Amino acid sequence: MVIEPDGFGDQRGFFMETWQKERYRSFGIKEDFVQDNLSYSEHGVLRGLHFQNPQGQGKLVYVVRGEVYDVAVDIRRGSPTFGRWEGHYLSGDNKRQLYVPPGFAHGFCVTGESALFAYKCTNYYNREAEKGLLWNDPEIGIDWPLENPVLSGKDAVLPRLKVLQDDELPG
Repeated sequence: MVIEPDGFGDQRGFFMETWQKERYRSFGIKEDFVQDNLSYSEHGVLRGLHFQNPQGQGKLVYVVRGEVYDVAVDIRRGSPTFGRWEGHYLSGDNKRQLYVPPGFAHGFCVTGESALFAYKCTNYYNREAEKGLLWNDPEIGIDWPLENPVLSGKDAVLPRLKVLQDDELPG
């Protein structure tokens, strides 16, 4: 779900609410957020595709400064959209937010010079529940805007979706 928050700007800059519980509930986001995260990355960095199972995390993501291409992949067993993905450009200029529900793998690549990326989570980070998918899994077929991204050692060796066992995927 892409959200375009209300903002108010003038010659001095701008102000916007990045989260307001009742307004976001009206969009269908009923979960409570328990953790906020902030990451900084240089151009060409790709982070993901990450998820937790059990203890899945919903994420409300946005870019404070810079630009990213942000991707969510439905990995819920039995879902009619299993394996499908959506990608959206998020930037400090467009101020768009993306809500990624629990049961989706998430990742982004930095398309601008750098990016300051913020996100709220509906569940706490749990190292034992942390999992991921290979960023360029051919069966998912994400059309990333970068050909040779900078990856962490961990992200470079994540498994393809087809090799994950049913109990490794959210229901």
